[in-house]
Amino acid sequence: MTVFLPRTAVLTGGLAVAAALALSACGAAPDDKATTADGKSAATATSAADFGGLDALVKAAKKEGTLHAIALPRDWANYGALIDGFTKKYGIKIDVENPAGSSQDEINAVTSRKGQDRAPDVLDLGSSFALSAAQQGLLAPYKVTAFADLPEAQKDPKGQWFNDYGGYVSIGCDAKKVKECPKTFADLLKPQYKGQVALNGNPTKSGSAFGGVYAAALANGGSFDDIQPGIDFFGKLKKNGNYTPVESTPATVEKGETPISIDWDYLNAGYADEFNSKGLDWTVTVPADGQYSQYYSQAINKDAPHPAAARLWQEYLYSTEGQNLWLKGYARPALMPAMDKAGTLDKTAAAALPKVSGTPTFPTEDQQTKAKGVLAQGWGKAVSG
Repeated sequence: MTVFLPRTAVLTGGLAVAAALALSACGAAPDDKATTADGKSAATATSAADFGGLDALVKAAKKEGTLHAIALPRDWANYGALIDGFTKKYGIKIDVENPAGSSQDEINAVTSRKGQDRAPDVLDLGSSFALSAAQQGLLAPYKVTAFADLPEAQKDPKGQWFNDYGGYVSIGCDAKKVKECPKTFADLLKPQYKGQVALNGNPTKSGSAFGGVYAAALANGGSFDDIQPGIDFFGKLKKNGNYTPVESTPATVEKGETPISIDWDYLNAGYADEFNSKGLDWTVTVPADGQYSQYYSQAINKDAPHPAAARLWQEYLYSTEGQNLWLKGYARPALMPAMDKAGTLDKTAAAALPKVSGTPTFPTEDQQTKAKGVLAQGWGKAVSG
């Protein structure tokens, strides 16, 4: 299993997308294919029912024939299976641009390609970036059929974004290269880890790295209102030589460049599946002193060139099939509690999730916005030199 990194991420209870593909040429985004005989437009539909039902949406999406996605690595939370499943079910091709891109890259593509056919249709954003995109007026309101089953705190009331899957910040470690793997953030400061500790990206651009800094803040006297201790922590790691600015990827792990990686538990768990077959002993620990969980969020570009396909993609992701495919990628789907109650949850996949204890809590919109601002001001200074 190969995870293309970096990518840019609230969970409930103890259950608690190679080179860029060429997209179509520039030009005004088409909309005639996504209009029904009675004049209903997919571009303004706020639900499948609003467009005339799921069958009408499927028909319009098939007529469009294509979905533009961005920053979806195939092996990030099992996106490969989701992409293949959608195409098999509906015959709609998904073009994925820049699979190793960040959440900020996604937003930049939306703003820079407004009105162009090569703009992304759908977005999978770290939650703080989804909030930013909504505040900028970039997202289309749309409520999937299962919208009511999503907890209130995990969706925008208008449906501009809604959480999809999530995980916990974890510490991945190559136990064959590291004599004693760290279990906590406090352990990471020990001198034996010099030059070994890495993040998956830059926290000012990447949701996973953002989560890593937030978790470090919680482990060092900070809070959702105060991310500064997390920035200071990485400043200490940099000063004592333990932090490496190399972005952790499967390739850097295999080369021994990043034997300790702070990343989402579902990615580190995916590493374990791959690396163990290659002779690496990759362990995954959710640090008790900085237990931080976060969801990524789905959204539709307000100016999506394929508005019907964009909405059908969301319906697929929030179907039982889609949610269980995320679960098989070690990610906790947003509908997990509702599916568990309904008896539609894949119990085997659920049992394979990395173990955590307690009930997670999550930062508010205002807290995340504030934290991003503090990071933008202080991160470079903390880890420079």
